[in-house]
Amino acid sequence: MTEQGQLEVKELEQVVVRFSGDSGDGMQLAGNIFSTISATVGNGISTFPDYPADVRAPQGSLTGVSGFQVHIGEGRVYTPGDKCDVLVAMNAAALKTQYKYAKPQATIIIDTDSFGANDLRKAAFQTEDYLGEMGIDPDRVIECPLTQMVKDCLKDSGMDNKAQLKCRNMFALGIVCWLFNRDISLVGNYLRDKFAKKPEIAENNIKVVQAGYDYGHNVHASVPATYRIESKNKVKGRYMDITGNKATSYGLIAAAEKAGLRLFLGSYPITPATDILHELSKHKSLGVITVQCEDEISGCATAVGASFAGALAVTSTSGPGLCLKSEAINLAVIDELPLVIVDVQRSGPSTGMPTKSEQTDLLQALYGRNGESPMPVIAAVSPTDCFDAAFEASKIAVEHLTPVILLTDSFLANGSAAWKLPDINKLPEIKPHYALPEQKGKYTPYERDPETGARYWAIPGTEGYTHIIGGLEKDGKTGAISTDPENHNTMCRLRAEKVARIAVPDVEVLGDKDDAELLLVGFGSTFGHLYSAMEELRKQGRKIALAQFRNINPLPKNTAEVLKRYPKVLVAEQNFGQFAAYLRSKVDGFVPYQYNEVKGQPFQVNEIVDHVTQKF
Repeated sequence: MTEQGQLEVKELEQVVVRFSGDSGDGMQLAGNIFSTISATVGNGISTFPDYPADVRAPQGSLTGVSGFQVHIGEGRVYTPGDKCDVLVAMNAAALKTQYKYAKPQATIIIDTDSFGANDLRKAAFQTEDYLGEMGIDPDRVIECPLTQMVKDCLKDSGMDNKAQLKCRNMFALGIVCWLFNRDISLVGNYLRDKFAKKPEIAENNIKVVQAGYDYGHNVHASVPATYRIESKNKVKGRYMDITGNKATSYGLIAAAEKAGLRLFLGSYPITPATDILHELSKHKSLGVITVQCEDEISGCATAVGASFAGALAVTSTSGPGLCLKSEAINLAVIDELPLVIVDVQRSGPSTGMPTKSEQTDLLQALYGRNGESPMPVIAAVSPTDCFDAAFEASKIAVEHLTPVILLTDSFLANGSAAWKLPDINKLPEIKPHYALPEQKGKYTPYERDPETGARYWAIPGTEGYTHIIGGLEKDGKTGAISTDPENHNTMCRLRAEKVARIAVPDVEVLGDKDDAELLLVGFGSTFGHLYSAMEELRKQGRKIALAQFRNINPLPKNTAEVLKRYPKVLVAEQNFGQFAAYLRSKVDGFVPYQYNEVKGQPFQVNEIVDHVTQKF
């Protein structure tokens, strides 16, 4: 407090907030709104929705807790944060399961109306002194009769009890907005836009947000200070809070526009990829065609057909669905048709943990098909990079006539970050590798571009370019079915060489690139955590560098030189060493150290730092 009794407003560089409660408590929405308004005022953000796979776990149960963590900073933010500075726990089970994600000095906001005897029993508390049982300092807890206050706020709204309870998340959001000096008019704008067709719902929720904000302001909510995170080094432009799945969708739409093609998605719903189908189905006005098929292989097969017909064809899935699509994907390999396969990885094996994230599909993406069937593989490194990675995958597919796998994962797909909207006029050109005018009347499907090795794409129905393709091996000169051993050997090598010739950027080394004692190596979504770990280790005086791979096949041409430049290399990945094994197979004499986890959760920066400190 200041001398006048007013709360001190402290400026922070960054803060982590975690919203938690029952799956039906609206924690994902509250977290999304808070991250969106933070992005709107220019803060860097990184989010991590962490929810159970249960369709609907019993209310108040330990297994049914849903969480949403957001990391907000004055500049760029690389991870959702290891542990939170503020924890919102809407019930006893949320406090019991989520407190482990809070820092020792964290402020905790709880709804005391959800800590009754029955609630404590469901959460496996042994006594009524739940704070003492968990060793939590009461001075750090904002104890609020939140449920009752929401009911009082909405008593004249005409809403029934069930509808009123659905607004509890907005009261908690109001307290958090007060704690961080957020302009709640931005929340009002968000809710009026979201509930544009139901204005009464919007206004009632806005009323509850205001009540939560006022509660914090009037009682000073047991905290010594409120906080402000200013935005520094702003880059002018229009920004939005975007998830990886939405960014992937926008990247595909932009690529179709630049290529002058219709975008076609053939898909089957699967967690956590379904949002791509949902998002693209909203954009029929942009010429997007979406088909929800009866199973995974038909989703892919319709996309292969659309590609044959001349569209930018895409199919989206997760690990189990990638298995099921493999036969149809291989049809695109042998036919050399452009196709983008988006694999939003999740925890396996089998159906595993559908809402949790891993990087365990890498070898499946590289080798999970019968025969010699090489394909380009790209791994997005952040939610916003999903746009660029989807655009690049599409460009490679239509310019080199090959299917391409784009790897994201649940962490990227459902996480979000502040994204500066690109100028589509400044995006690279995409030139589909169409058949040439001089080939008319004498076109054969496997004549190749001497520079890239790509065959020429003739759209069916175009006069003078009649041809047949299919799943059986073809003669490279005539296009007729062939079982000749020499021809098959040649065709397999040509398909592999075509992929190997694709030009990709060199892998960039960050940090102490000239004199590092240890090189951290990762691929895809672990970039933010590895970068943050590198920076923390460098603050401790260690010489550390980072090489994060985005292009997996083909690998960047400088891969071997980079990996052999440093005395020690640590490959960190969320599997048991698939990328390390792949690198060993591609780089002679490369023997890295490994850091592997398959917890279904993102890396913890502090754990990586501790591992390096102890082992190296």
